[in-house]
Amino acid sequence: MAKIIYTLTDEAPLLATYSLLPIVEAFTSTAGVEVETRDISLAGRILAAFADRLPDDQRTADALAELGELAKTPEANIIKLPNISASVPQLNAAIAELQALGYDLPTYEEASAEDKARYDSVKGSAVNPVLREGNSDRRAPAAVKNYARKHPHSMGEWSADSKTQVATMGRDDFRSNEQSVIMPEADTLRIQLVDSAGEVSVLKDDLKVLEGEVVDATVLRAASLDAFLREQVEKAKELGVLFSAHLKATMMKVSDPIIFGHVVKAFFPATFAQFGDEIAAAGLSPNNGLGALIDGLEALGGGGEEILASLKTELANGPALAMVNSDKGITNLHVPSDVIVDASMPAMIRIGGKMWGPDGKEADTLAVIPDSSYAGVYQAVIDDCKANGAYDPVTMGSVPNVGLMAQAAEEYGSHNKTFEITQAGKVQVVTASGEVLMEHDVQPGDIWRACQTKDAPIRDWVKLAVTRARVSDTPAIFWLDNERAHDRNLISLVEKYLADHDTEGLSIEIMSPVEATKKSIERIRRGEDTISVTGNVLRDYNTDLFPILELGTSAKMLSVVPLMNGGGLFETGAGGSAPKHVQQLVEENYLRWDSLGEFLALAESLQHLARSAGNDRAAVLGKALDAATGTLLDENKSPARRVGQTDNRGSHAWLAVYWAEELAKQTEDAELAAAFAPIATELREKADTIAEEMIAVQGKPAELGGYFRPDADKTSAVMRPSETLNGIIAKLG
Repeated sequence: MAKIIYTLTDEAPLLATYSLLPIVEAFTSTAGVEVETRDISLAGRILAAFADRLPDDQRTADALAELGELAKTPEANIIKLPNISASVPQLNAAIAELQALGYDLPTYEEASAEDKARYDSVKGSAVNPVLREGNSDRRAPAAVKNYARKHPHSMGEWSADSKTQVATMGRDDFRSNEQSVIMPEADTLRIQLVDSAGEVSVLKDDLKVLEGEVVDATVLRAASLDAFLREQVEKAKELGVLFSAHLKATMMKVSDPIIFGHVVKAFFPATFAQFGDEIAAAGLSPNNGLGALIDGLEALGGGGEEILASLKTELANGPALAMVNSDKGITNLHVPSDVIVDASMPAMIRIGGKMWGPDGKEADTLAVIPDSSYAGVYQAVIDDCKANGAYDPVTMGSVPNVGLMAQAAEEYGSHNKTFEITQAGKVQVVTASGEVLMEHDVQPGDIWRACQTKDAPIRDWVKLAVTRARVSDTPAIFWLDNERAHDRNLISLVEKYLADHDTEGLSIEIMSPVEATKKSIERIRRGEDTISVTGNVLRDYNTDLFPILELGTSAKMLSVVPLMNGGGLFETGAGGSAPKHVQQLVEENYLRWDSLGEFLALAESLQHLARSAGNDRAAVLGKALDAATGTLLDENKSPARRVGQTDNRGSHAWLAVYWAEELAKQTEDAELAAAFAPIATELREKADTIAEEMIAVQGKPAELGGYFRPDADKTSAVMRPSETLNGIIAKLG
């Protein structure tokens, strides 16, 4: 039997799965397709990490490791929903919930080094690098683009006088200090720190690299970072704009929480100068954010009052902070994972270059992005909006993406090679024979990292770029910076591998990220499409930036990962797991999560299955699902935002109606049409009853029995409230 793996993840997409998956299982069973689930949620991954410590009835299989192996096989067909990339506060909350459920787990802060290492393995973006054994192809499907043009989302007005701007270091940062080599042969490297006395400490040993692999090393200097951040705090105050910091503490789980801690200290310099030792002695760290700091100080009782008062004074005297939630007083600096650059910057640009201030009003902002590698992309868009106004979703072009990400390419694979330096000296990357490939002078507090990019993924990336340019008849630009050591090496390889392909009649260019941005947005305003062919970080950034401006959200993108060994990974949107949606469900039994990404991914998954397994009926199902999704958009049956309207569950019911109708009327498979004809008729006849049953439960609290590990029976009852729909779907099983 042909098989699709559907991942169980976290928060809103997990809740939506309880509603959608029974429909999917019923429909796909008619094509002999088995849909299996694998739990890669944060809670599931924590339990898998400690499986050897738990009794048999509490053990959880390591589904992520299993899927990582499956992704390397031709049979792989995986639908991957967004999951939590856990910050330390989220990790702590998940552990506490599991402990309350009776799981005997150690507390993170008090854990042994070995246990902490287990927890660290599930922290940050631990899932995607394991599954992504291929490069990324992300684009807006025609039905989604057409819908955005017919129903344009709101765009804030831009003023030529806007004070909003990006602040970035430009020197002594990762970009400016980068060194890069292409390995002439396979080798085993080590990373070592040589102190001023010549003593050698090995930071990482046994780092195996392949022939042709691109290996980089760089350092962000802490002293320069601190000076830069202090200047930006003063600058925001002088300009009278909000101060905001934009990092990626989820994916960049080693470097960016440290940088975030530097931002917190720069905003509260007097507090940390006077009380820094006491804060550290209390086991508190600015790296975990202002929220955890305040909570920890309040827990100290009288001992923390003076420090809290100092924080309050500096908060009042500094520039206004951009807010995550003005009503609740949650600032940009409260939680490292609350403001994530790839989502926060496009959202700011979309509403006219503004963020929310402490007064609950929108205001211009100084957007601090310390490392200058990609900050210029956002500044280029801001400059364009100041000069030409907001983009028009009705007429604007599109920027699909082909992203280099296979086998943990570039920065997104650097976590196990990132170190906060403890003593002055030199960090060296050394070959097995003792040759020093790269070295940097370092001081205590500096953040040093190395990255790897294997040759096979680079070749595959170039091939995918040429394929997409040819298939879509769209110009493609490789976003590579000749001023960066890593990118210079990539440019040489791209030029070499492009020669292996037929590029006649295609427009393929190589430009710096800033120049590529300028050209792409110039074409956007003319309604023209341009493929951005990027490295791993810009893949992440661009597949939020342009979709949010074009479509209002990145969750509506089709995200396909053609796996290098022939399988397929189908990712459902790029918009995170929406904790605020869960909060609304718990309070009002209303889930506004839009499953459009799931619909698009499933249709592609079925088409892939048809090709790989020779299952013609799966192709019919996939084609019908695409048509049904188009109808759902045209009929405006996507989730609304407020109680009393169609929510996520209601949109799934309408999808079932339209999908069944498409299958009943198609002529490629008469047997399938006959099977779905009575189902389609009954769903259509009872559509109003189903909608009424869905809306009847709204407006009162919902009980899930858990947040990170909701109770399956309770959650299923909440997410499948229509007995009428459930009964009809059961007839297909």
